Amino acid sequence: MSLQTIARRYAVALADVVTTRGESREVQEELSAWGEMMRTNPQLLDVFRHPSIAYEQKQRVADALIERTRVRPTTANFLRVLLQNHRLAELGEINKYFAQELDRRSGVVEARVTTARPVAAQAQETLRAKLGTMTGSKVRLEFAVDEDLIGGVVTRIGSTVYDGSVRGQLQQIKQKMVGQQ
Repeated sequence: MSLQTIARRYAVALADVVTTRGESREVQEELSAWGEMMRTNPQLLDVFRHPSIAYEQKQRVADALIERTRVRPTTANFLRVLLQNHRLAELGEINKYFAQELDRRSGVVEARVTTARPVAAQAQETLRAKLGTMTGSKVRLEFAVDEDLIGGVVTRIGSTVYDGSVRGQLQQIKQKMVGQQ
């Protein structure tokens, strides 16, 4: 079974629990903090990954960190389940799918917008409103700048790409010209 499949299963199960208890965002924030802690402390990640370190030692480390970070019981239980199933080292991937699942349940889609130049705040809000109307969902926008686009906008929502860039239009013209020879 792939890591993505496993991470998605843990994420959905956790989302079921936290949605029922009304603590989705709090648990998400705590798990994100834990993921960041593990990402920025490679030795800690190695402890949880290393097969020759006894489970009891890993458990003591996890329990000490849980106590120190003062996470809520749901988060603590989830972290202990991951440790018990030798999945704590995959917390970063699980967090990614957990955030996506919570967004899906609350009707939020993420859109990545790439432009040739930075976009003004008012234009960002206009684009958010148009994408919201188009998708029928609340839209979380993430902006990036790529000067190679020359001009225009490339928007990715999930696996769908809307390419309105000058570079994309030039590539289409090139393909048409090559196809006509």
